[in-house]
Amino acid sequence: MKIEIWSDIVCPFCYIGKRRFEKALNNFAYKGEVSVIWKSYQLSPGLKTDPNKNPVAFLAEHKGISMEEAQKLNDYVTQMAAGDGLIYNLNIAIAANSLNAHRLLHLAKEYEAQSALKENLFASYFTAGRNIDDVSALLTIAEESGLVKDNAEKVLSGNAYLAEVERDIYEAHQIGVKGVPFFLFDGKYAVSGAQDVSVFTRTLEAAYAKSK
Repeated sequence: MKIEIWSDIVCPFCYIGKRRFEKALNNFAYKGEVSVIWKSYQLSPGLKTDPNKNPVAFLAEHKGISMEEAQKLNDYVTQMAAGDGLIYNLNIAIAANSLNAHRLLHLAKEYEAQSALKENLFASYFTAGRNIDDVSALLTIAEESGLVKDNAEKVLSGNAYLAEVERDIYEAHQIGVKGVPFFLFDGKYAVSGAQDVSVFTRTLEAAYAKSK
């Protein structure tokens, strides 16, 4: 059974959704028959990476809300993440374009290292405050995820996997994805958003039964 997941590294609900999906999958009796494929999606494709930008100010501008509202939103998301065992330090998050990170995820797919890289990218962005558009940081994260540094360096020095990223985003639009995370189970069942673990459990069971 194939599960495709569209998400963006800079999307706070995508990390939460990943963790909840994993909880359901880990308790699924037939998890050994499940193949998970991470698909690219960019919430802010035109974003110019700015390590000096105040993250709360960035959110306020991006959402068209006040600084106070942006801080409250960050606090709310941080509390939600904590409920799933995740530590969010959003006040040190760097406003970064995620394109290069997505290109590396396509490299990782060839080496069955997608899940490890996705996890490390999320943790780097939301917990550690690392710049996920910085080449040096990305190479370190790639190595930490089991990728060969030289291979990652070749990808980042050119345009490798750019077409694959664009194809994923185009495909998302074609099937009606309006936001991420978006989970597609065997091309038949969809879950949109960071739903409760029980929702993922029921969908796993329904999709598996349908596949037999």
